[in-house]
Amino acid sequence: MPRNLPALGVWQGEAGTLDQDLQSKLHDLRQTIYVVQDDQALAVTHEGTATLGAPPEASPPPPPEIPSGIFPKASLPLAGFSSAMSLTQLGDASFCQDHNLKLAYMTGAMANGIASEEIVIAAAGAGMLGSFGAAGLSLQRVEQAIDRIRQAVGDEATICFNLIHSPNEPDHEAAVVELFLRREVRLIEASAYLDLTLPVVRYRVAGIYQNTQGRIITPNRIIAKASRTELATKWFSPPPEKMLEQLIADGKITPEQAELASQIPMAQDLTAEADSGGHTDNRPAITLVPTMVALRDRMQHQYDFPLRVGAAGGIATPASAAAALAMGAAYLVTGSVNQACVESGSCDHVREMLAQTQQADVTMAPAADMFEMGVKLQVLKRGSMFPMRAAKLYELYRAYSSLEEIPIAQRQVLEKTIFLMPLETVWQTTRAFFLEREPRQIHKADKDPKHKMALVFRWYLGLSSRWANVGDPARKLDYQVWCGPAMGAFNEWTKDSFLADPGQRDIVTVGLNLLFGAALTTRLNILQNQGVHLDPTLKQITPQTRDQLEEFIF
Repeated sequence: MPRNLPALGVWQGEAGTLDQDLQSKLHDLRQTIYVVQDDQALAVTHEGTATLGAPPEASPPPPPEIPSGIFPKASLPLAGFSSAMSLTQLGDASFCQDHNLKLAYMTGAMANGIASEEIVIAAAGAGMLGSFGAAGLSLQRVEQAIDRIRQAVGDEATICFNLIHSPNEPDHEAAVVELFLRREVRLIEASAYLDLTLPVVRYRVAGIYQNTQGRIITPNRIIAKASRTELATKWFSPPPEKMLEQLIADGKITPEQAELASQIPMAQDLTAEADSGGHTDNRPAITLVPTMVALRDRMQHQYDFPLRVGAAGGIATPASAAAALAMGAAYLVTGSVNQACVESGSCDHVREMLAQTQQADVTMAPAADMFEMGVKLQVLKRGSMFPMRAAKLYELYRAYSSLEEIPIAQRQVLEKTIFLMPLETVWQTTRAFFLEREPRQIHKADKDPKHKMALVFRWYLGLSSRWANVGDPARKLDYQVWCGPAMGAFNEWTKDSFLADPGQRDIVTVGLNLLFGAALTTRLNILQNQGVHLDPTLKQITPQTRDQLEEFIF
């Protein structure tokens, strides 16, 4: 630390409490830290008091007599200070209050139950928010998750379930909303939406009423993900009038409820989704989060309750977490790093793959749920041939109008290397699946050979993520693992710590380390902005155990 810094004010206390051990005092977030100019050197302490703005010569003199055994009093120039900081102070307090949380931290949904019941249960037990990955699962499987999670966490804890936009399966999206309403699921995370749909609007406005104080009460809440301002604007706006009219016509809401719905936003909470695993526009967080915060500020005047912007995508280190909060994020959302934790619905082999991932080991590949639209998602390319094989299927889909048009040699390659069975067998399996899940898909395929081809190709795209979840040894080269560059950043940060071992990674320990790291990074930045230039070794934040970190939740 340099000497002779300009004084911010005066520190007064016992000289014997001063020492040079800055690192341990920085890490103790429970205590205010003072950096003082002491005999041409800098010293630190948790003790004493500080007066800002007062010149050293204006400070009162020490008492003339000092009793034996008591450290001598000192009055020294204050070079810097940072107040005590609980992990509960990070983010927007209203987010925690509205959702009954201790920490403004959320584990985001990963489809096919990768964001498992265990993740949601563990998050709830730590005062965090977990979102169950309901996308891609059957209604029966989602209902089982509702029962299991509620039994584990009780009625008081807040839990969240994912609702994904399903443009190719609108009936299933509507059925999931029907399930959520019937089972009184009060909080959902809406992801991958290209536009608002009637089912998600219905979920939001179902049961809306006005209490005796005139306040509009919405039983159902949405945490929406978006990476584009045009969609974010729709989430922060009231439901579209035409959709409200349709819900009235369908007997789902009353005209009075439609009038109330015209005065609320579709979502109070909007997650700015940057460069994440799975569905993503690969947007940089450093530009996306401030843009969404500015949009929030412009639209806040319409409402009497707070609109909030959270941050997701790339949050995997203390610096990235601190940066997101510094840019105005009300809460943090993690994804890829949770898939590598022991509670995730992935298999141990996938966790090992993720533990070896570097930032450049990800790529974009066709998405199963929006295959025909050419939508892509971000996946792990290291150790898997899925990205290349999925791209080949989309290339064939673009080139031909039916399975029959594909040259025989090409078909044989597909059957031997990708599907491992005749395409006709794949079609029969696919047909049976959609006759139960979304019959309109089969009716369309019977009339449109190209749609039939798309459904057959989606068989591979859909099952590849399930093979990864169950750890099918025959399909290791076909594992579809959703992953963003955050995974590589996390591995680089933790490589010399106990968290380098995937068996030691649990979502609460990971989450608390990110929050603690963000708080400590913030404290370091405060001192540095005051002119206290710190040794680079002090900025190296090493992961700690859960027991060590829980004392900073106060």
